Amino acid sequence: MRALKGVSFELLSGEVHALIGENGAGKSTLIKIMTGAVIADSGALSIGGQTVPHNSPSVARALGVAAIYQQPSLFAHLTVAENIALTLEEARPWRRIDWKARRERARALIERAGASIDPERLVSTLSMPEQQIIEIAKAIGANARIVIMDEPTASLTEREVESLFKVIAELKAQGVGLIYISHRLEEISRVADRITVLRDGETIATRDARSVDRAELIQLMVGRTVNAVFPKRIVQQGSVMLELRGISSPAAGVSNVSLEVRKGEILGIAGLVGSGRTQLAETIFGLTPPDSGEILIAGTRIDVHSPADAIRHGIAYVPEDRRKHGVILEIPITANASLANLDAISHGGLIDSADESAKAERFVEQLRIKTSSVHANAGTLSGGNQQKVALSRWLATDPRILILDEPTQGVDVGSKSEIHALMGDLAERGLAIIMISSELPEVLGMSDRIAVMRDGTVAGVVSREAATQEKILSLAFGHAVAGETA
Repeated sequence: MRALKGVSFELLSGEVHALIGENGAGKSTLIKIMTGAVIADSGALSIGGQTVPHNSPSVARALGVAAIYQQPSLFAHLTVAENIALTLEEARPWRRIDWKARRERARALIERAGASIDPERLVSTLSMPEQQIIEIAKAIGANARIVIMDEPTASLTEREVESLFKVIAELKAQGVGLIYISHRLEEISRVADRITVLRDGETIATRDARSVDRAELIQLMVGRTVNAVFPKRIVQQGSVMLELRGISSPAAGVSNVSLEVRKGEILGIAGLVGSGRTQLAETIFGLTPPDSGEILIAGTRIDVHSPADAIRHGIAYVPEDRRKHGVILEIPITANASLANLDAISHGGLIDSADESAKAERFVEQLRIKTSSVHANAGTLSGGNQQKVALSRWLATDPRILILDEPTQGVDVGSKSEIHALMGDLAERGLAIIMISSELPEVLGMSDRIAVMRDGTVAGVVSREAATQEKILSLAFGHAVAGETA
Protein backbone atom coordinates (compact mmCIF):
# COMPACT_ATOMS: atom_id res chain seq x y z
CA MET A 1 0.00 0.00 0.00
CA ARG A 2 1.39 3.42 -1.00
CA ALA A 3 1.31 6.03 1.77
CA LEU A 4 1.51 8.90 -0.75
CA LYS A 5 0.38 9.10 -4.36
CA GLY A 6 1.62 12.07 -6.36
CA VAL A 7 1.31 14.64 -3.56
CA SER A 8 2.19 18.25 -4.39
CA PHE A 9 2.81 20.82 -1.65
CA GLU A 10 4.24 24.35 -1.68
CA LEU A 11 5.45 26.54 1.18
CA LEU A 12 6.26 30.23 0.79
CA SER A 13 8.61 32.37 2.90
CA GLY A 14 6.78 34.10 5.72
CA GLU A 15 3.73 31.85 5.35
CA VAL A 16 1.89 29.50 7.69
CA HIS A 17 0.66 26.63 5.53
CA ALA A 18 -1.60 24.23 7.40
CA LEU A 19 -1.53 20.54 6.48
CA ILE A 20 -4.66 18.68 7.52
CA GLY A 21 -6.33 15.32 6.99
CA GLU A 22 -7.62 12.33 8.87
CA ASN A 23 -5.20 10.02 10.65
CA GLY A 24 -3.63 7.86 7.96
CA ALA A 25 -4.08 10.52 5.26
CA GLY A 26 -0.32 10.71 4.65
CA LYS A 27 0.67 13.81 6.66
CA SER A 28 3.37 12.06 8.69
CA THR A 29 4.91 10.42 5.64
CA LEU A 30 5.05 13.73 3.78
CA ILE A 31 6.77 15.38 6.76
CA LYS A 32 9.26 12.51 7.00
CA ILE A 33 10.15 13.04 3.34
CA MET A 34 10.74 16.75 3.99
CA THR A 35 12.97 16.03 7.00
CA GLY A 36 14.89 13.24 5.26
CA ALA A 37 13.67 10.42 7.48
CA VAL A 38 11.97 8.75 4.48
CA ILE A 39 13.12 8.76 0.85
CA ALA A 40 10.41 9.25 -1.77
CA ASP A 41 10.12 6.70 -4.59
CA SER A 42 9.34 9.38 -7.16
CA GLY A 43 8.84 13.12 -7.52
CA ALA A 44 11.13 16.01 -6.61
CA LEU A 45 11.87 17.95 -3.42
CA SER A 46 13.12 21.54 -3.62
CA ILE A 47 14.16 23.79 -0.76
CA GLY A 48 14.91 27.46 -1.38
CA GLY A 49 14.74 26.84 -5.12
CA GLN A 50 17.41 24.15 -4.84
CA THR A 51 16.54 20.57 -5.83
CA VAL A 52 17.49 18.08 -3.13
CA PRO A 53 18.25 14.77 -4.87
CA HIS A 54 19.47 12.87 -1.81
CA ASN A 55 17.75 14.11 1.31
CA SER A 56 18.63 12.92 4.81
CA PRO A 57 18.10 14.28 8.33
CA SER A 58 21.54 15.95 8.29
CA VAL A 59 20.98 17.42 4.82
CA ALA A 60 17.54 18.74 5.81
CA ARG A 61 18.94 20.36 8.96
CA ALA A 62 21.76 21.97 6.94
CA LEU A 63 19.15 23.41 4.57
CA GLY A 64 17.25 24.95 7.48
CA VAL A 65 14.45 22.44 8.07
CA ALA A 66 13.39 21.98 11.71
CA ALA A 67 10.56 19.78 12.96
CA ILE A 68 8.70 20.08 16.28
CA TYR A 69 6.77 16.90 16.96
CA GLN A 70 3.83 16.23 19.27
CA GLN A 71 6.09 13.90 21.29
CA PRO A 72 9.29 15.91 22.02
CA SER A 73 12.58 14.17 21.21
CA LEU A 74 14.61 15.38 24.20
CA PHE A 75 17.13 13.55 26.40
CA ALA A 76 15.49 13.22 29.80
CA HIS A 77 18.74 12.83 31.76
CA LEU A 78 20.29 16.06 30.37
CA THR A 79 19.53 19.65 31.31
CA VAL A 80 17.52 22.05 29.18
CA ALA A 81 20.69 23.93 28.21
CA GLU A 82 22.45 20.70 27.24
CA ASN A 83 19.53 19.59 25.06
CA ILE A 84 19.51 22.90 23.23
CA ALA A 85 23.29 22.79 22.83
CA LEU A 86 23.15 19.32 21.23
CA THR A 87 21.19 20.82 18.35
CA LEU A 88 23.02 24.13 17.99
CA GLU A 89 26.67 23.54 18.86
CA GLU A 90 29.11 22.04 16.39
CA ALA A 91 30.96 19.02 17.75
CA ARG A 92 34.69 19.60 17.88
CA PRO A 93 37.34 17.59 19.79
CA TRP A 94 39.17 19.18 22.70
CA ARG A 95 36.85 22.19 22.81
CA ARG A 96 36.29 23.84 26.18
CA ILE A 97 32.63 24.35 26.97
CA ASP A 98 31.55 27.84 27.99
CA TRP A 99 28.83 26.75 30.40
CA LYS A 100 27.77 30.28 31.27
CA ALA A 101 27.30 31.23 27.60
CA ARG A 102 25.43 27.98 26.99
CA ARG A 103 23.00 28.72 29.82
CA GLU A 104 22.47 32.34 28.77
CA ARG A 105 21.80 31.37 25.16
CA ALA A 106 19.29 28.74 26.30
CA ARG A 107 17.57 31.28 28.58
CA ALA A 108 17.33 33.85 25.76
CA LEU A 109 15.90 31.31 23.29
CA ILE A 110 13.31 30.11 25.81
CA GLU A 111 12.25 33.71 26.42
CA ARG A 112 11.85 34.20 22.66
CA ALA A 113 9.63 31.11 22.71
CA GLY A 114 7.42 32.91 25.22
CA ALA A 115 8.35 31.05 28.41
CA SER A 116 10.58 31.18 31.49
CA ILE A 117 12.25 27.85 32.23
CA ASP A 118 15.49 27.39 34.18
CA PRO A 119 18.15 26.13 31.71
CA GLU A 120 19.66 24.03 34.51
CA ARG A 121 16.53 21.91 34.99
CA LEU A 122 16.66 18.29 33.93
CA VAL A 123 14.28 17.53 31.07
CA SER A 124 12.88 14.65 33.14
CA THR A 125 11.39 17.26 35.51
CA LEU A 126 9.59 19.17 32.74
CA SER A 127 5.92 18.87 31.90
CA MET A 128 4.88 18.02 28.35
CA PRO A 129 4.05 21.68 27.56
CA GLU A 130 7.46 22.75 28.87
CA GLN A 131 9.20 20.16 26.69
CA GLN A 132 7.27 21.50 23.71
CA ILE A 133 8.60 24.99 24.47
CA ILE A 134 12.18 23.66 24.51
CA GLU A 135 11.65 22.12 21.05
CA ILE A 136 10.43 25.50 19.79
CA ALA A 137 13.45 27.22 21.34
CA LYS A 138 15.75 24.76 19.53
CA ALA A 139 14.13 25.59 16.19
CA ILE A 140 14.47 29.34 16.84
CA GLY A 141 18.12 28.94 17.77
CA ALA A 142 18.87 26.93 14.65
CA ASN A 143 17.70 29.88 12.51
CA ALA A 144 15.47 27.48 10.63
CA ARG A 145 14.02 28.61 7.30
CA ILE A 146 11.29 25.98 7.42
CA VAL A 147 9.65 25.00 10.73
CA ILE A 148 7.27 22.05 10.84
CA MET A 149 4.90 21.99 13.82
CA ASP A 150 3.08 18.70 14.36
CA GLU A 151 0.12 19.13 16.77
CA PRO A 152 2.08 21.80 18.69
CA THR A 153 -0.79 22.80 21.00
CA ALA A 154 -2.04 19.32 21.94
CA SER A 155 -0.68 19.61 25.50
CA LEU A 156 -0.51 23.39 25.94
CA THR A 157 -2.67 25.58 28.15
CA GLU A 158 -4.61 28.49 26.65
CA ARG A 159 -1.96 30.96 27.81
CA GLU A 160 0.82 28.82 26.34
CA VAL A 161 -1.11 28.58 23.04
CA GLU A 162 -1.27 32.38 22.90
CA SER A 163 2.50 32.54 23.51
CA LEU A 164 3.05 30.01 20.72
CA PHE A 165 0.98 32.08 18.30
CA LYS A 166 3.15 35.12 19.14
CA VAL A 167 6.26 33.07 18.35
CA ILE A 168 4.69 31.99 15.05
CA ALA A 169 3.99 35.64 14.18
CA GLU A 170 7.61 36.52 15.00
CA LEU A 171 8.95 33.72 12.82
CA LYS A 172 6.66 34.77 9.95
CA ALA A 173 7.94 38.33 10.21
CA GLN A 174 11.48 36.97 9.86
CA GLY A 175 10.53 35.23 6.61
CA VAL A 176 10.37 31.72 8.04
CA GLY A 177 7.90 29.35 6.37
CA LEU A 178 5.86 27.26 8.81
CA ILE A 179 4.00 24.01 8.17
CA TYR A 180 1.29 23.68 10.81
CA ILE A 181 -0.35 20.29 11.42
CA SER A 182 -3.34 20.17 13.76
CA HIS A 183 -6.72 18.51 14.17
CA ARG A 184 -8.04 21.67 15.82
CA LEU A 185 -9.72 23.39 12.90
CA GLU A 186 -10.52 26.51 14.92
CA GLU A 187 -6.77 27.04 15.45
CA ILE A 188 -5.99 26.51 11.81
CA SER A 189 -8.47 29.12 10.64
CA ARG A 190 -6.86 31.55 13.05
CA VAL A 191 -3.18 30.95 12.37
CA ALA A 192 -2.91 29.68 8.75
CA ASP A 193 -2.57 31.60 5.50
CA ARG A 194 -3.22 28.57 3.30
CA ILE A 195 -4.55 25.08 3.98
CA THR A 196 -3.76 21.88 2.09
CA VAL A 197 -5.97 18.83 2.64
CA LEU A 198 -4.66 15.28 2.23
CA ARG A 199 -6.91 12.24 1.96
CA ASP A 200 -5.84 8.63 1.35
CA GLY A 201 -2.32 9.75 0.43
CA GLU A 202 -3.40 12.30 -2.18
CA THR A 203 -3.63 16.09 -2.33
CA ILE A 204 -7.34 16.92 -2.35
CA ALA A 205 -7.22 20.71 -2.33
CA THR A 206 -5.28 23.80 -1.30
CA ARG A 207 -7.39 26.72 -0.11
CA ASP A 208 -6.85 30.26 1.09
CA ALA A 209 -7.61 30.05 4.83
CA ARG A 210 -9.80 33.17 4.66
CA SER A 211 -12.07 31.72 1.99
CA VAL A 212 -12.90 28.31 3.45
CA ASP A 213 -15.11 27.40 6.40
CA ARG A 214 -15.04 24.50 8.86
CA ALA A 215 -17.83 22.56 7.12
CA GLU A 216 -16.01 22.60 3.77
CA LEU A 217 -12.73 21.52 5.40
CA ILE A 218 -14.42 18.57 7.08
CA GLN A 219 -16.03 17.50 3.83
CA LEU A 220 -12.67 17.72 2.01
CA MET A 221 -10.94 15.71 4.74
CA VAL A 222 -13.39 12.82 5.03
CA GLY A 223 -14.84 12.79 1.54
CA ARG A 224 -18.36 13.15 2.86
CA THR A 225 -20.42 15.63 4.79
CA VAL A 226 -20.13 15.14 8.54
CA ASN A 227 -23.48 16.45 9.74
CA ALA A 228 -22.76 15.79 13.37
CA VAL A 229 -19.26 15.62 14.82
CA PHE A 230 -21.12 15.28 18.12
CA PRO A 231 -23.85 12.71 17.34
CA LYS A 232 -25.54 13.01 20.72
CA ARG A 233 -28.37 10.58 21.31
CA ILE A 234 -30.89 11.17 24.07
CA VAL A 235 -30.86 7.97 26.11
CA GLN A 236 -33.40 6.93 28.72
CA GLN A 237 -31.47 7.18 31.97
CA GLY A 238 -31.77 4.71 34.78
CA SER A 239 -31.00 4.78 38.47
CA VAL A 240 -27.90 6.37 40.00
CA MET A 241 -24.91 4.14 39.27
CA LEU A 242 -22.05 6.16 40.79
CA GLU A 243 -22.37 8.60 43.69
CA LEU A 244 -19.58 10.60 45.31
CA ARG A 245 -20.27 12.10 48.74
CA GLY A 246 -17.74 14.67 49.92
CA ILE A 247 -14.75 12.89 48.37
CA SER A 248 -11.38 14.41 49.28
CA SER A 249 -7.81 13.38 48.46
CA PRO A 250 -5.16 15.88 49.57
CA ALA A 251 -2.51 13.95 47.64
CA ALA A 252 -4.48 14.53 44.42
CA GLY A 253 -5.64 18.04 45.29
CA VAL A 254 -9.30 16.94 45.28
CA SER A 255 -11.54 18.49 47.93
CA ASN A 256 -15.12 17.76 49.00
CA VAL A 257 -16.48 16.56 45.65
CA SER A 258 -20.08 15.38 45.53
CA LEU A 259 -21.49 14.09 42.24
CA GLU A 260 -23.77 11.42 40.85
CA VAL A 261 -23.94 9.69 37.46
CA ARG A 262 -26.88 7.61 36.26
CA LYS A 263 -27.07 4.59 34.02
CA GLY A 264 -27.06 5.76 30.40
CA GLU A 265 -25.84 9.24 31.32
CA ILE A 266 -22.78 11.07 30.00
CA LEU A 267 -21.55 13.47 32.66
CA GLY A 268 -19.10 15.97 31.21
CA ILE A 269 -16.30 17.30 33.42
CA ALA A 270 -15.07 20.73 32.36
CA GLY A 271 -12.62 23.19 33.88
CA LEU A 272 -9.35 24.95 33.24
CA VAL A 273 -6.00 23.13 33.15
CA GLY A 274 -5.04 22.45 36.76
CA SER A 275 -8.64 22.52 38.02
CA GLY A 276 -8.46 18.91 39.22
CA ARG A 277 -10.39 17.08 36.47
CA THR A 278 -7.85 14.31 35.88
CA GLN A 279 -7.03 14.16 39.58
CA LEU A 280 -10.70 13.45 40.35
CA ALA A 281 -10.67 10.59 37.83
CA GLU A 282 -7.51 9.17 39.41
CA THR A 283 -9.13 9.37 42.86
CA ILE A 284 -12.25 7.52 41.72
CA PHE A 285 -10.06 4.87 40.07
CA GLY A 286 -7.89 4.37 43.15
CA LEU A 287 -4.63 5.78 41.81
CA THR A 288 -4.75 8.42 44.56
CA PRO A 289 -7.38 6.96 46.94
CA PRO A 290 -9.69 9.31 48.85
CA ASP A 291 -8.90 10.08 52.48
CA SER A 292 -12.48 11.03 53.32
CA GLY A 293 -15.95 10.90 51.87
CA GLU A 294 -17.87 8.02 50.37
CA ILE A 295 -18.07 6.29 46.98
CA LEU A 296 -21.28 4.39 46.27
CA ILE A 297 -22.06 2.13 43.33
CA ALA A 298 -25.73 1.30 42.76
CA GLY A 299 -26.43 2.57 46.26
CA THR A 300 -23.83 0.41 48.01
CA ARG A 301 -20.80 2.01 49.66
CA ILE A 302 -17.48 0.65 48.40
CA ASP A 303 -13.83 1.09 49.34
CA VAL A 304 -11.39 1.97 46.55
CA HIS A 305 -7.78 1.78 47.69
CA SER A 306 -6.25 0.79 44.35
CA PRO A 307 -7.07 0.38 40.64
CA ALA A 308 -7.61 -3.34 41.32
CA ASP A 309 -10.40 -2.41 43.73
CA ALA A 310 -11.93 -0.06 41.16
CA ILE A 311 -11.84 -2.69 38.40
CA ARG A 312 -13.40 -5.27 40.70
CA HIS A 313 -16.30 -2.90 41.37
CA GLY A 314 -16.85 -2.23 37.66
CA ILE A 315 -14.99 1.08 37.19
CA ALA A 316 -12.88 1.54 34.05
CA TYR A 317 -10.57 4.48 33.26
CA VAL A 318 -9.16 5.42 29.85
CA PRO A 319 -6.43 7.97 30.69
CA GLU A 320 -5.50 11.15 28.83
CA ASP A 321 -2.03 10.17 27.54
CA ARG A 322 -2.81 7.11 25.43
CA ARG A 323 0.81 6.68 24.28
CA LYS A 324 2.09 6.59 27.86
CA HIS A 325 -0.77 4.97 29.79
CA GLY A 326 -3.45 3.95 27.30
CA VAL A 327 -1.73 1.48 24.98
CA ILE A 328 1.63 -0.28 24.79
CA LEU A 329 2.85 0.56 21.31
CA GLU A 330 5.34 -2.31 21.06
CA ILE A 331 2.85 -5.15 21.56
CA PRO A 332 -0.04 -6.40 19.38
CA ILE A 333 -3.64 -5.28 19.50
CA THR A 334 -4.55 -8.70 20.95
CA ALA A 335 -2.34 -8.23 24.01
CA ASN A 336 -3.37 -4.61 24.50
CA ALA A 337 -7.06 -5.50 24.44
CA SER A 338 -6.69 -8.22 27.07
CA LEU A 339 -4.28 -6.58 29.55
CA ALA A 340 -6.91 -5.40 32.01
CA ASN A 341 -8.75 -8.74 32.11
CA LEU A 342 -6.25 -11.56 31.69
CA ASP A 343 -8.34 -13.92 33.82
CA ALA A 344 -10.99 -14.01 31.07
CA ILE A 345 -8.55 -15.50 28.53
CA SER A 346 -6.45 -17.65 30.86
CA HIS A 347 -6.89 -21.31 31.65
CA GLY A 348 -4.72 -23.07 34.20
CA GLY A 349 -2.43 -20.04 34.42
CA LEU A 350 -1.80 -19.99 30.65
CA ILE A 351 -3.16 -17.48 28.14
CA ASP A 352 -5.45 -19.00 25.53
CA SER A 353 -4.10 -17.29 22.39
CA ALA A 354 -7.06 -18.35 20.26
CA ASP A 355 -9.53 -16.93 22.79
CA GLU A 356 -7.46 -13.73 23.07
CA SER A 357 -7.43 -13.29 19.29
CA ALA A 358 -11.16 -13.98 19.01
CA LYS A 359 -12.00 -11.35 21.62
CA ALA A 360 -9.69 -8.85 19.91
CA GLU A 361 -11.36 -9.56 16.56
CA ARG A 362 -14.74 -8.74 18.10
CA PHE A 363 -13.46 -5.42 19.40
CA VAL A 364 -11.85 -4.56 16.05
CA GLU A 365 -15.23 -5.14 14.40
CA GLN A 366 -17.33 -3.49 17.11
CA LEU A 367 -15.14 -0.38 17.44
CA ARG A 368 -14.28 -0.24 13.72
CA ILE A 369 -10.53 -0.31 14.38
CA LYS A 370 -8.64 0.06 11.09
CA THR A 371 -5.81 -2.46 11.05
CA SER A 372 -4.36 -5.11 8.78
CA SER A 373 -4.46 -7.67 11.58
CA VAL A 374 -5.24 -8.01 15.29
CA HIS A 375 -1.64 -9.18 15.59
CA ALA A 376 -0.26 -5.84 14.36
CA ASN A 377 1.52 -3.75 16.99
CA ALA A 378 -0.53 -0.86 18.39
CA GLY A 379 2.25 1.53 17.36
CA THR A 380 1.45 0.93 13.69
CA LEU A 381 -2.06 2.39 14.11
CA SER A 382 -3.23 5.97 13.71
CA GLY A 383 -3.99 8.01 16.83
CA GLY A 384 -7.73 7.52 16.57
CA ASN A 385 -7.37 3.76 16.25
CA GLN A 386 -4.92 3.64 19.17
CA GLN A 387 -7.58 5.37 21.23
CA LYS A 388 -10.09 2.70 20.24
CA VAL A 389 -7.63 -0.03 21.30
CA ALA A 390 -7.25 1.71 24.67
CA LEU A 391 -11.03 1.73 24.97
CA SER A 392 -11.27 -1.96 24.06
CA ARG A 393 -8.94 -2.88 26.94
CA TRP A 394 -11.39 -1.47 29.46
CA LEU A 395 -14.55 -2.63 27.72
CA ALA A 396 -13.11 -6.13 28.10
CA THR A 397 -13.58 -5.77 31.86
CA ASP A 398 -17.36 -5.34 31.30
CA PRO A 399 -17.50 -2.10 33.34
CA ARG A 400 -20.55 -0.39 34.80
CA ILE A 401 -18.81 3.01 35.00
CA LEU A 402 -16.50 4.31 32.27
CA ILE A 403 -14.23 7.33 32.80
CA LEU A 404 -12.87 8.86 29.59
CA ASP A 405 -10.14 11.49 29.99
CA GLU A 406 -9.75 13.58 26.80
CA PRO A 407 -11.15 10.72 24.64
CA THR A 408 -10.61 12.51 21.29
CA GLN A 409 -7.47 14.52 21.94
CA GLY A 410 -5.20 14.52 18.90
CA VAL A 411 -7.52 12.51 16.64
CA ASP A 412 -9.01 13.61 13.35
CA VAL A 413 -12.58 14.71 12.73
CA GLY A 414 -13.73 11.37 11.31
CA SER A 415 -12.29 9.37 14.22
CA LYS A 416 -13.70 11.91 16.67
CA SER A 417 -17.17 11.38 15.24
CA GLU A 418 -16.77 7.58 15.49
CA ILE A 419 -15.61 7.75 19.13
CA HIS A 420 -18.57 9.98 19.98
CA ALA A 421 -20.92 7.49 18.30
CA LEU A 422 -19.35 4.68 20.37
CA MET A 423 -20.02 6.69 23.51
CA GLY A 424 -23.67 6.87 22.48
CA ASP A 425 -23.73 3.09 21.96
CA LEU A 426 -22.25 2.49 25.41
CA ALA A 427 -24.70 4.88 27.05
CA GLU A 428 -27.58 3.01 25.39
CA ARG A 429 -26.19 -0.19 26.90
CA GLY A 430 -26.62 1.42 30.33
CA LEU A 431 -23.05 2.43 31.15
CA ALA A 432 -22.57 5.49 33.34
CA ILE A 433 -19.97 7.61 31.52
CA ILE A 434 -17.77 10.40 32.87
CA MET A 435 -16.14 12.37 30.04
CA ILE A 436 -13.33 14.82 30.83
CA SER A 437 -12.56 17.21 27.99
CA SER A 438 -10.76 20.50 27.41
CA GLU A 439 -12.81 21.13 24.26
CA LEU A 440 -15.95 23.06 25.13
CA PRO A 441 -17.78 22.09 21.91
CA GLU A 442 -17.25 18.43 22.84
CA VAL A 443 -18.43 18.96 26.41
CA LEU A 444 -21.51 20.87 25.28
CA GLY A 445 -22.24 18.49 22.40
CA MET A 446 -21.93 15.15 24.17
CA SER A 447 -22.92 15.71 27.81
CA ASP A 448 -26.29 15.23 29.50
CA ARG A 449 -25.02 17.34 32.40
CA ILE A 450 -21.76 19.23 32.92
CA ALA A 451 -19.83 19.49 36.19
CA VAL A 452 -17.34 22.35 36.19
CA MET A 453 -14.27 22.00 38.40
CA ARG A 454 -12.15 24.72 39.95
CA ASP A 455 -9.35 24.37 42.52
CA GLY A 456 -10.00 20.66 43.01
CA THR A 457 -13.71 20.89 43.74
CA VAL A 458 -16.99 21.18 41.83
CA ALA A 459 -17.86 24.82 41.18
CA GLY A 460 -21.26 23.97 39.71
CA VAL A 461 -23.33 21.50 37.69
CA VAL A 462 -25.16 22.69 34.57
CA SER A 463 -27.90 20.85 32.68
CA ARG A 464 -27.54 20.19 28.96
CA GLU A 465 -30.41 22.53 28.18
CA ALA A 466 -28.99 25.41 30.20
CA ALA A 467 -25.32 24.95 29.27
CA THR A 468 -23.48 27.58 27.23
CA GLN A 469 -19.79 28.30 26.74
CA GLU A 470 -20.23 31.50 28.74
CA LYS A 471 -21.74 29.65 31.73
CA ILE A 472 -19.05 26.98 31.72
CA LEU A 473 -16.23 29.53 31.55
CA SER A 474 -17.84 31.72 34.21
CA LEU A 475 -17.88 28.78 36.64
CA ALA A 476 -14.35 27.74 35.64
CA PHE A 477 -13.04 31.25 36.36
CA GLY A 478 -14.90 31.48 39.66
CA HIS A 479 -17.79 33.73 38.65
CA ALA A 480 -21.11 32.77 40.18
CA VAL A 481 -23.85 31.56 37.83
CA ALA A 482 -27.39 31.94 39.08
CA GLY A 483 -29.56 28.85 39.30
CA GLU A 484 -26.79 26.24 39.15
CA THR A 485 -25.95 23.68 41.82
CA ALA A 486 -22.61 23.52 43.54
